[in-house]
Amino acid sequence: MCSVETFFEFVHHRCMNERKEVRGKVPMIEQVAELGMRLGQHYLADYGARTSRHDFTQRQLMTCLILRAYLKTTYRGVLDILGASASLRRRIGFEDKLPHYTSLQKFSCRSNVLKIVQLMLGRMGSLAAAQSEPDSAAAMDATGLARTTVSDYFCSRRGRRFRRWVKVSVMVLCGSLLPLALEVDLNPSHDCQHARSLLAQAQEVAQPQRLYADAGYDAEWIHEQCRGQWGVESVINAVQRRADGKLGGKWRAQMSANYLKKSGYGRRWSVESFFSALKRTMGSALSARRPDQMLAEAALKVLAYSLRR
Repeated sequence: MCSVETFFEFVHHRCMNERKEVRGKVPMIEQVAELGMRLGQHYLADYGARTSRHDFTQRQLMTCLILRAYLKTTYRGVLDILGASASLRRRIGFEDKLPHYTSLQKFSCRSNVLKIVQLMLGRMGSLAAAQSEPDSAAAMDATGLARTTVSDYFCSRRGRRFRRWVKVSVMVLCGSLLPLALEVDLNPSHDCQHARSLLAQAQEVAQPQRLYADAGYDAEWIHEQCRGQWGVESVINAVQRRADGKLGGKWRAQMSANYLKKSGYGRRWSVESFFSALKRTMGSALSARRPDQMLAEAALKVLAYSLRR
């Protein structure tokens, strides 16, 4: 059996250079399932407890959750698709029977899905960073996923002006658009609150030359952590807060319009492209209703889209 690094290189290069040929041989959904199984073996034990029935491994259940996000369906829906596809069942290792839909629901609540997704994305990001060009760059930003499929127009007609949404913050490589780090929160918050976690995750897996971010991450401590601890040049649009029009801080004072232009600040839009494609392919609304399942579903959407790339 080939290693996850070898399989990742196959999927990444062949899908980019010979996409039609690969799709003709192996359907994309089966590639997503197989890569999910291979990545999961590094972070998931076979079974969650010694006293369990050992009918299905945790990797199999995790892969089912990934496929559920990939197909934008329900727990029952993904099992119906698995029941109709023998080749897809073989990729996951389902031979005699399929899990009950409640097993998937309980697994998404019981297991630390967000942490597992972060580790899997970090492994993919590290492999992509190792293959990137010397002048590599990363970009971080945040977006929101709606908690309901009700349209904004309907809410405005009903007089509802505030919609709750789940905040998703990511840091992506500008070339491959694969995430290095992920953080999810139930409610809107300032971007800087997720910055520390994103930087810590990315620092463990890669070291690009530059990091681009918008004014939401304008803080001197972010510059200091990037340049002092991580060794990465931080390029962040600064906001004037002082009455005299000057930018305070050693690094913030350097973030002039000319400096941003020379540093290629336009590459920051890579993370916007990631969010746009994520919402177009995986959907911009969540179907879960429990808070813990909302966080899990949002994280799995990011993972499923990254495996699809």
